[in-house]
Amino acid sequence: MTDAANEPTSPTRLDRLRAMLEAEPDDGFLLYGIAQECQKHGRLDEAIAFYDRAIACDPKQCYAFFHKAKALEQARRHGEIADVLRAGLARARTVGDFKAANEIEGFLDDVAG
Repeated sequence: MTDAANEPTSPTRLDRLRAMLEAEPDDGFLLYGIAQECQKHGRLDEAIAFYDRAIACDPKQCYAFFHKAKALEQARRHGEIADVLRAGLARARTVGDFKAANEIEGFLDDVAG
């Protein structure tokens, strides 16, 4: 019989991503991944902060705007959502990510409509 309390715990996905981020602190993809994990676990303020970092570090992280808006929606910070989506739509169009632009625009239509 094993004693689960004495067994070492394995690192979570979030722990592994944070460890990777130590080596690459400005990696937009890692920042986005950490934000996704935080959001998945209901750590919305932390998720929003990591989405902001991803947006600042990597101009091509257009989906960070979309998911930041979703996190804001979950956090009931509705007054901020449309501005985030408008900025994301402009960024997506600038970098030529038309798939992201369409999804962001659809969400914006739902929020504004």
